[in-house]
Amino acid sequence: MKQLVFIQNDKVLTDTLTVAEVFAKPHDKVVRDVKVQITKLHEAGEHKWSTANFGETQYQHLQNKQWYTKFDLTEDAFAIIAMSYTTPEAMKMKVKFLSEFKAMKEKLQQPRVLSDKERLMASLKLTLEASETLEQHNERLTSLEETMRIDGAQEHALNKKGKRIVMESLGGKSSPAYKQMAFKVFSAFWRDFKDYFQIPRYGDLPKKKYEEGLRFIGMWQPSTSLKIEIDEYNNQQTFNEVI
Repeated sequence: MKQLVFIQNDKVLTDTLTVAEVFAKPHDKVVRDVKVQITKLHEAGEHKWSTANFGETQYQHLQNKQWYTKFDLTEDAFAIIAMSYTTPEAMKMKVKFLSEFKAMKEKLQQPRVLSDKERLMASLKLTLEASETLEQHNERLTSLEETMRIDGAQEHALNKKGKRIVMESLGGKSSPAYKQMAFKVFSAFWRDFKDYFQIPRYGDLPKKKYEEGLRFIGMWQPSTSLKIEIDEYNNQQTFNEVI
């Protein structure tokens, strides 16, 4: 016997062609029975139920190639149409229909086993999604690295090393140049530091450039004009001591 029901758009259905064949009735009569029931449902105010359970469509006749109306039927719609088919043979067929409806619904509710192609496509999709997620994560990390500034400990280390370099360039904390020019040289040092890294204050140094900041401080030297001024103060003291 042919399959009595089928799945379409996640719904278990039969159609008037199948009903006509199984119950040995002319298809146009089955269609007429459906239209009569639809009319009665509309008269009863059940338009929504009618639309949900009776689906009007078309089929092409195999011989004359003409198109004719047919209806797709849910289990409830089938029960209404088959209600008037009461011969012993018809009763047997109704039982078969209802059994197939039940079996097909159970099958529809079961997890579907994926084919090899579907499993491959699912795996590729997961791989692509994972790749996109990783790329987005890397982009966020890159953005974070670009915007993250040095922490308090690193800022303190830069400041400490900067003070030491400036004091050394002045000849030490007890030198005349330090006493006379400390503020001026410190200002020049931090100005050079901020200009080099293009930041408004040294605490805004990007975290990823911290090591470069330490190297800059270690290699910093006063400008030529500042060196001359420092030497003049320090040499003046030496000259006075000699006298």
